[in-house]
Amino acid sequence: MVKVSSAKSARERFNISKLAIDFSWLTVSFWIAVTVAGLLAFSSLKYALFPDITFPVVVVNATAPLTTAVDTEAKLTKPIEERLRSLEGLDDLRSSAYPGQTAVSLAFAVGTDLEKSTSKVETALKQLSLPQGANYKIIPLNLNESAAVSYTIESTSQNLTELTKVAQDKIIPVITKVPGVLKVNLLGAPSPTPALPSAQNATPALPQSGATLVRFNGQDALAFQVIKRGNANTLEVVSRVEKEVQKLRTNLKDVKLTLAATQAEYIRHATKSTIDALIEAIVLSIVVIFPFLWSWRATLISALAIPTSLLATFIVMAIFGFNLETITLLALALVIGSIIDDAIVDVENIMRHVEDGATPRQAALLATNEIGLTVTAATLTAVAVFLPIGLMGGVVGQFFKPFGITVSAAMLASMLVARTLSPVLAIYWLKPVSAKPRKKEAKTWLGFNHAYRNLLHWSLLHRKLVVALAVLSFVGGIALIPLIPKGFIPKLDRGEFNITYTAPLPQIPDLAALQKQAAAQGLPPSGQAFQLPNPLNDSLDVAKKLEEVVRKSPAVETVFTTVGSREGEPNKGTLYIKLKEDRNITTAELQDEFRTSLPTLKGVTTSVEDIQFVDTGGQKPLQVALRGDDLQALAKASKAIKERLVNIPGLADITVTGEANQQGQFLQIQRLNNQRVAYISANLGQNLSLGDATDKVVAEAKAVLPPGVTLDLGGDSASLAEVFGSFASTLLLSALCIVVVLILLFKSWVDPVVIGVSLPLALVGALLALLFTKSDFGMISLIGFVFLLGLANKNAILLVDYINQLRESGLDRTDAILKAGPVRLRPIMMTTASTILGMLPIALGLGAGSELRSPMAVAIAGGLVSSTILSLIVVPVVYAILDDWFPRFRQEAKN
Repeated sequence: MVKVSSAKSARERFNISKLAIDFSWLTVSFWIAVTVAGLLAFSSLKYALFPDITFPVVVVNATAPLTTAVDTEAKLTKPIEERLRSLEGLDDLRSSAYPGQTAVSLAFAVGTDLEKSTSKVETALKQLSLPQGANYKIIPLNLNESAAVSYTIESTSQNLTELTKVAQDKIIPVITKVPGVLKVNLLGAPSPTPALPSAQNATPALPQSGATLVRFNGQDALAFQVIKRGNANTLEVVSRVEKEVQKLRTNLKDVKLTLAATQAEYIRHATKSTIDALIEAIVLSIVVIFPFLWSWRATLISALAIPTSLLATFIVMAIFGFNLETITLLALALVIGSIIDDAIVDVENIMRHVEDGATPRQAALLATNEIGLTVTAATLTAVAVFLPIGLMGGVVGQFFKPFGITVSAAMLASMLVARTLSPVLAIYWLKPVSAKPRKKEAKTWLGFNHAYRNLLHWSLLHRKLVVALAVLSFVGGIALIPLIPKGFIPKLDRGEFNITYTAPLPQIPDLAALQKQAAAQGLPPSGQAFQLPNPLNDSLDVAKKLEEVVRKSPAVETVFTTVGSREGEPNKGTLYIKLKEDRNITTAELQDEFRTSLPTLKGVTTSVEDIQFVDTGGQKPLQVALRGDDLQALAKASKAIKERLVNIPGLADITVTGEANQQGQFLQIQRLNNQRVAYISANLGQNLSLGDATDKVVAEAKAVLPPGVTLDLGGDSASLAEVFGSFASTLLLSALCIVVVLILLFKSWVDPVVIGVSLPLALVGALLALLFTKSDFGMISLIGFVFLLGLANKNAILLVDYINQLRESGLDRTDAILKAGPVRLRPIMMTTASTILGMLPIALGLGAGSELRSPMAVAIAGGLVSSTILSLIVVPVVYAILDDWFPRFRQEAKN
């Protein structure tokens, strides 16, 4: 008898509804206050594409009068690395050594303070002894300080030199003052062609560092590029800049300012699409309730849980400083169906008692006492799943912390609404049922209920067969894993991408030879200047040839070309391509077309790149690092691997570092974490997933790796491995949290085991859904699996808790199961239908950024279908089997 009374005391302990009903006006007043506070919190939230994550990077640039890259590595790079390798919080130490120059890049752990990291580097290098004539410069880089928007400056009446003066005097000073703007770069300003000076003067020099040329839709132009501050919101900065540009257009009549490139447009489209999906989810979740309850009052009480819970969640989001970005909006859209679940279970149970003849007040007290422990257990187990996501470390943790905390807050808020507001509203709004005959709809439901009871009865008589089928379906689900493509973040149909190129640098003429040539022609030797080749002009010729092909495509709207890189390399350039809204081709398809149609130019390498979420300096998604001490062996191995990779369909723009030049000299030596490396990088075509590509590259590389050279993954390939590692530990932690919460609530280990059976059953549907929809098994779908872990056990908790209640009241096991199943069928079907329909708009993959949202919803919806169907049969059967092995109620009856 002890266990029964402890269960009752637990049930009473979790019945806060009685207090809420006794002080109903206080309850209503509290939720009105939450609504007002939630509206204020919502108005303070900002829109963004992704969470604010800081990627602190510190670069040390050093120079010394050394003639070879090997000398520079030994006397400059290694001493700097030695001083910096043991710095706290250092994730990666990369370096490149050139003749007389080295660049050492330190990537610190995500979220580390950039100023503190920079001062650590400064302190460490103070005791550094370098060769005579050497000096170094420390440059802190915040990768969030990115280009938010660019405008071209054109005029029919002014040339580029005149436009440059207008830009410097009237445009740039105005834009620089805009809040959130770090700096404004003027691109394409004309610089004089460098001349080779006379013998008495300085040595020849290439064009000044940072010189650029700009073209827009095939015409020479000027442009200004707005760099936002690291902590500034992109949409806010772009909106403010747009207002200032509008004023400038009015004031500068003969100057045309045209939007050339912006991050804001895609963010606006993506957030709008997610908000649309959120609204559709709310409508569908509410609509599905009515056919089950056939009472608009009960439907309205359940539906009110959604806005109330969301407004309470906005308060938590504002406290934590989260944005309304893809991840948090997705969390809210996915959780809509779950938010309404608790209210559905409470209201449905109250309705059942009202239909059985109780007054609304009696029904509310009886129903909430019955269901209190169930709703609390279901919500706390779900929160136990999501909180570990909020506590994950690394990039993945920073990325999904807002997701875990937002979902947890929404679920806790929905539980409070269901336990307090819903029963209070039920007392005042629900009406006692008159003794009129049941409607046709109710008869249909009774028939469905009866069929389920018969199936349940048959299952209890054929327990071994049911368990065998459940195990078989689980094994079949696991067998599907190798068939599902593995990716990191899905490719987005953004309607924009970059084509980058690198042209060969021109040879600088021999000064002495030119002097002799001048003398032979009878020219005076002094004061004579010779024209130097201008690499910017050579680079511009390459850009024009690429533009010509790109602009022929009917899907292309604008081409914004920048010749010369931000690091001051004149032989590099970027074509930013914006596609038309009404195109008949996806971004990935057009990228593949350009990879085959772009001209092959001597010495020129081109690469068709996706727009990166964080500008990491053009790192490709697939990257492999070959480690070894022998430069010749590294060069030979990387060349051999590249030759093999060219034959793999789907790999594009393959580049290799560490190749020696014609004389066998090494002009560049790459190092990673104090060891020499050669990098092999590639972009992915639309039909090759990251996981498959990584496996193929590793297999090809291992076939030709010489002794002393090892293989390491980098880029998204390394991130994918990190993600799977992080999620494996998070899933284990989440499962452990679920078990602990259930044991604490049920005061027994048997019930948590029965409830836990529903979790592997959910995997089957999730994996099948990913396979059928050809979705990637990556970071986004993994979050769906964790979400599923939190939802799948709700139905089992509803069933098991009610079976226990009926057995405590005196029913034997079989009767209790056969009564509990049909009674709980309606709330289980309602909660599952509302959750799945709530996810339907996201799963269908409509609107900008849908590729990010869809895999998660697909995995959850598929998992819920299989979990619900199998749980309704398998959970009662497993309950019966475990009750035979570990009888509890029989012993209690004897006692």
